[in-house]
Amino acid sequence: MTIDQIDAQTEKKPLRLWPGVVIVVLQWLARFGLPAIAAKYLGFGLLGGIVGLLAVVVWWAFFSRASRSERWGGAVLMIFALVAIVFVVGHESLFGMPFFGYTIPVFSLVFVAGVALSRRLTGGRRRAAIGAAVLLAGGMWTLIRSDGATGALEVDFAWRWAETTEDRLLAGADDEVLAPPSVLTATETGADWPGFRGPHRDGSVPGVRIETDWSASPPVEIWRRPIGPGWGSFAVRGNLFYTQEQRGEDEFVSCYDATTGMPVWRHGDPARFFETMGGAGPRATPTLSGSRVYTFGATGILNALDASDGAVVWSRNAASDAEAKVPFWGFSSSPLVVDDLVIVNTGVLGAYDLATGEPRWFGPAAEKPSSMHMSYYSSPHRLTLDGVEQVVQLSPAGATGLSPVGSTLWEHPWSGIPQPAMTADGDVLIGTESGTRRIAVAHGPGGWTVEKRWTSAGLRPGFNDFVVHDGYAFGFDGAVLACIDVEDGELKWKGERYGHGQLVLLPDQGLLLVMSEQGELALVAATPDRFTELARFAAIEGKTWNHPVLVGDVLLVRNDREMAAFQLSLAGG
Repeated sequence: MTIDQIDAQTEKKPLRLWPGVVIVVLQWLARFGLPAIAAKYLGFGLLGGIVGLLAVVVWWAFFSRASRSERWGGAVLMIFALVAIVFVVGHESLFGMPFFGYTIPVFSLVFVAGVALSRRLTGGRRRAAIGAAVLLAGGMWTLIRSDGATGALEVDFAWRWAETTEDRLLAGADDEVLAPPSVLTATETGADWPGFRGPHRDGSVPGVRIETDWSASPPVEIWRRPIGPGWGSFAVRGNLFYTQEQRGEDEFVSCYDATTGMPVWRHGDPARFFETMGGAGPRATPTLSGSRVYTFGATGILNALDASDGAVVWSRNAASDAEAKVPFWGFSSSPLVVDDLVIVNTGVLGAYDLATGEPRWFGPAAEKPSSMHMSYYSSPHRLTLDGVEQVVQLSPAGATGLSPVGSTLWEHPWSGIPQPAMTADGDVLIGTESGTRRIAVAHGPGGWTVEKRWTSAGLRPGFNDFVVHDGYAFGFDGAVLACIDVEDGELKWKGERYGHGQLVLLPDQGLLLVMSEQGELALVAATPDRFTELARFAAIEGKTWNHPVLVGDVLLVRNDREMAAFQLSLAGG
């Protein structure tokens, strides 16, 4: 019997449709239902989407009762369409989370729906209908792009031809005028906010008390302006502030006037980093030291610039120096200045001479071969443990303490992404997506020892930093603000769902300034007895992962599309 005869006999049998329908229903329940129940099931949901597609292919190729030409032709066409979406016709932003999280389940649904609608057709008409379903399932993805995803991996889709916020920024760039600062700032003096999360990288703003009744004394907008993509924060000295942003094919370090928001100077490097969740742009925050500003780009460019005019003092490719590849998420750590060194994390800590840029030492490799490059999130952190000053670095391999000359003092195998924090009695808190751990690090006659105090699932900060106040840690448990007791890790409360945002602490007043992932600013009491939101207002539009900065009564906020300054009323002022 020939293949044509077999196909003719097969076409007389009705298609076995129900397995395909069941597979797609289960696929969608796994992909979208499980994460809706709890964010921790997101990984299972993504896996369910992929398994569902494989099951659809297996069903169609072996159990659908379609003719051999339809079965194998359809399977080959599906594979071809998916490969074409990724490598040929699809927008670059669709590869990664958009593809695995959305393209695959939608593709499966459209294909099975096309088969269902054509089940009563025969011969060439059914083959044409199935081919059309595959082309529709694949072709629709040539029309859209992803503008990034939230921390919960919810993708923001747009038409492929729609203008981006960066396009609009570049269109008006020719009319932008660099202006001298409204007030001359001495660039040799100490910085008000020298870099990432403040002077001690702990997100704490001591010495400031603000009015908490925002209905009577709301934050007053000073200025607002567009900015290029980037997920870093600000460094502030006097009337000048510094940040990093992407503009077209160049990665910029920018200096702005804090009073007006107008640009003072820019330094550009020919580099552009892009990944599908965060989009384009640098990830790190500039660091001010002396008369210079030190910056680390997403592709590994380390700059020392004159803080007054942006002139290049020296520049290195730290990734090349460490023989490191640009990670999936880009280099995201901010430079740390320790004495006469500037230290950056490329998966290996590298220390450079502050004055000349010459490499001084490189630490041990911190990357696990199977990791998703989480070590590039955490910035080197200066701590004094058991009376010894050191640089602590978190990575997928764990926490490591290094001496100022790069030698390893101690290690602990608990992976970390956000910045570490210290308890009042000198222990260290490490946070990651699976929880928070307290460790005791001590130095004795036999060397360094590390003891685990406790591990708590009550606070799982992911890539969002947390703060410590009066014996309690406050931060994001996934997308929900939470508080745990640092004595034993006990969960005290879970509060509002702010998304994957950031926060700063006003310790003199026991207040948290919480920047939500949606760009809203909330005022929350830093107390362990219960969650209390005192006030909230919309600060900026769009996804916001950047850390807010409070200097005196001026609050600076930004995301990947705009930045703004607000004046907060001081208590008793």
